[in-house]
Amino acid sequence: MSGQFLIVTADDFGLHEAVNEAVRQASVHGILTAASLMVAAPATAAAVRLTATLPKLRVGLHLVLVDGHCILPPRLIPALVDSNGRFSDAMVLNSVRFVVSRKVRAQLGAEIRAQFEAFARTGLQLDHVNAHKHFHLHPLILELVLRIGSEFGVSAVRVPQEPVWYSRHAGGAIGAAFLLPWLAMMRWRLRAAGMTVNDTVFGVARSGRLDSQALIAILAHLPPGVTEIYLHPATHTPGPITESMSKYRHGDELEALLSPAVREAVVASRVVCGGYRDLQTWSAQTC
Repeated sequence: MSGQFLIVTADDFGLHEAVNEAVRQASVHGILTAASLMVAAPATAAAVRLTATLPKLRVGLHLVLVDGHCILPPRLIPALVDSNGRFSDAMVLNSVRFVVSRKVRAQLGAEIRAQFEAFARTGLQLDHVNAHKHFHLHPLILELVLRIGSEFGVSAVRVPQEPVWYSRHAGGAIGAAFLLPWLAMMRWRLRAAGMTVNDTVFGVARSGRLDSQALIAILAHLPPGVTEIYLHPATHTPGPITESMSKYRHGDELEALLSPAVREAVVASRVVCGGYRDLQTWSAQTC
C-alpha cells in the first residue's frame, strides 16, 4: 500500500460538555475526523445527539475499564468496580487478576459486552474500537474485544504504537521500547482476525500536550501508511475535567485542531484524511 492516510481522533467523547463542544468545533472548523465515545460518561447522551450535526465525524467506542465508570450495575461486577460503579485504577494488579480469576474474567466480559451494546443502542455506525489508557493492550482484553466485538461489527482497532524516535524526543522512549513486543503481538492478532489497524500513532508520549507546534512537527515527518493522531481537546473549564487529567492542556489541543497553520500543514502534506471506515475506499485507490 502506498500513500498516506491520516485519522485525527478526539478521545473521551461524552466525558464532559466541554469535551463535546471541543469535538463540535474541531469537526466543523478544524482538522478533527473522528471521536472515541465513552458510553457510560456523564455527557454521553449529549455527545450522541451532537453527532447528528456532524456528518463527517466518524465515531468509535472508547472502552472504559479503568479510570472511569461502568455500564452494568455495580452489584453485577463487584470484582471490577466500587459501590459507585467506578473502576479501580490499579492496572497492573487488575491485569494479573484478569488472568488468574475466572470470576473476574466473566465480569470483565460482561462489562465489555454491555459497553458494545450501549454503543449499538446509540444507532451510530461503529468506526473503530480502542480503550481508555490503551488497556486493550492486555491480551485477554484484546481477545474479549475481538470475540464480543465480532457480534457488533467491529472492523478496526487502534494499535498504540508510536515511533520510538518520536517517543525519545518526547521523553517516553523507555516505555515505548518496553511495549514493542506487546504491540507486535497485538498487531499480529488483529490482522489475523481481519481487523483494520493503523500503522503508526501519535499521542502517547505527549498525551494531553499536543499543541500546534507538536502537530506541525508530526505532519512534517508523517510516515507512509495509516497514521492516527489522538488528542484530548476541551473548551475551558473552571477546574480539571478529571483528576487523572489535571495536567492536560485541553485548550492547547483544541487550539491546535483549529489552527490555520496546522490546517496548512495538512494540506501541504497532501495526506488523505478521514476515519477508519474511509480506509476501504482509500485502499482501493492506492493499492
